[in-house]
This record gives sequence, structure tokens and C-alpha cells, in this order.
Amino acid sequence: MERSLRNLDLNLLLSLDALLAERNVTRAAERLGLSQPAVSAALARLRRHFGDELLRRNGNRYERTPLGEQLASRTPGAVNAVKRVFDTVPDFDPRTAEREFTLVVSDYGATVLGDHVATVIGQDAPGVRLRFQQQTPHDVDHAIETLRSVDGMVLPHGFLRDIPVVDLYEDSWVCIVSHDNSRVGDSLTIDDVATLPWVVTYSRPTAFTPASQQLRIIGVEPDIQIVVESFLAVPFLVAGTSRVALLQAELAHRLADAAGVRILACPWDVVPLKEAFWWHPSFRADPAHIWLREVLQQAGRRITADAAIRASGD
Repeated sequence: MERSLRNLDLNLLLSLDALLAERNVTRAAERLGLSQPAVSAALARLRRHFGDELLRRNGNRYERTPLGEQLASRTPGAVNAVKRVFDTVPDFDPRTAEREFTLVVSDYGATVLGDHVATVIGQDAPGVRLRFQQQTPHDVDHAIETLRSVDGMVLPHGFLRDIPVVDLYEDSWVCIVSHDNSRVGDSLTIDDVATLPWVVTYSRPTAFTPASQQLRIIGVEPDIQIVVESFLAVPFLVAGTSRVALLQAELAHRLADAAGVRILACPWDVVPLKEAFWWHPSFRADPAHIWLREVLQQAGRRITADAAIRASGD
């Protein structure tokens, strides 16, 4: 074992995390439930280990050193990873288990999938808690690093590869316009989508709405008026304007009435969205994680069944 690991205890990791987050010995001590002298002693040991001040006084407050800034972005994930190691059990009984699962999801995923997952867990695992962590482009671009410190990520196919995955459900893309948009009739045309102003989501090289990319493939460059890193906000940015936007059908049907928008078919062949759950390979044989994956798949089947019922009534 590395000498640096043999000479450290895990309590120093917790102290490091608290000190770098709080930038104050007194507040870090309160957060940890320890005395101020104990945390001051831990800071001294950490400074000796790293050969760096980590926190440097500037007037009446402390600032992180450059090394402290680097460590501040790493310690929360390290604390979570250690916690997961010691949370591992040889078997898992959802009826008696008391633990938390953290899923990285977009606001779309939290809205459409989240309530079904919460329903299943509420029925079968009363002691289990869910944490939905807001997904960012950085999470996706650095997926394997992100997945070391959470239970998994809900994300459509097309962004990740060579990572364990289970499919959850399929959704489609629809266009939305304001109820009072007189420029659009009962259906959209290619001319409409080429001339109307757009609200788009995540318009970056590695963060994008797949259907928007499909539009460009057929030679239509949308007139982008607003870019928003939220799916939930899209209908409300369309309402009362001449704008048009793309939205997942499941989310559009939930928000259309509240936002005052109409749902219309896209006037081009849109490739469907296949939502999936991605996780770190180290969880492959974890009994608790196997149960979680089954719960997510069950929730996905509920979404599919609800969509079928809605389609039969249209």
C-alpha cells in the first residue's frame, strides 16, 4: 500500500472536505460536530501532508490556495466514493433498507421518470431516499468521473458509450407553439420552422437536443432567439410569442395546458429519444444497485403504459 495512504485516516478526508467548503475552522467544526481545536489540529496535519497552506488568511477571512481550489472540486466525490464503499452490503432487502440513492438527471428526467420511481420506491422501500442531482454538460462530458460518486445517470442514447447501461423507455419529440400563435395553423410546415424564431436547449458542441441536430441535417438552420439550459422552462418561453421549440412528448403533454402552448407534430422525420440509465462498472454486481436498476426499468414500463393509454384516447 502507498505510504501516503498508510499514514492517513479517513477522518482527515472529512475534515478536508469541510474546511475547503466552509473556508473557516469554526464553521467546519460545527459542520463536523467537532471542537475547534480538533479541526485546527486536522488542518495542521493536512498542511503537512500536502506541503501547502490550503487556506490562506486574507483580511478577516480565509481564501483557498490554488492547490486548495483543486482539492475542493475533488473532495466531495472522494467522500461519496468512500461512503459507497462502506455502504456496500452482501444482500439488499428494500423493505428494511435505509440508504440514499443519487441519480444525475435533467429536469425532464426528474419530472417524467422521477414521480414513477418515487411511487415504486414509496410502495416497496419506505426507508430508501432518492436524491435527484441536476445534470450539467460537464457531468456528461466527464461521465466516467461523474459516475464514480453517484449511483448513475439518466441520459438518452447518443452521448455516452462503453459504459454499462439499461434502457428505460422511448419518447418522441414534438414541436410546441403558443396557443395564440396566429402564424401557425393546425400543423407546422418546414417553411414555418425555417422562418419562426426558436427557443432551443443546450446549444453547445457536446450538449444539444438531438432533434435540433436532425433539423440541421435536412438543411434547416433555425433562427435561434433564446437558448436555455432547462427543458421545463421551454414552454413558458414559447407561450404568448411567435416562437417555436422542440420538446419531449411526455414533458410537453404535462406542461401544455399550464404554459398555454399547442403540441404539433414535427414536419420532418424525427428520430425518437431512447432514455437509459448509465452507471459505473463497479456497481455491476452490487445487490442494492441491481434492485435500483430494476426499479428504474419498472418506472420506465409505467411511462410506456401511460403513453399507450394516452395515444389510444387521441
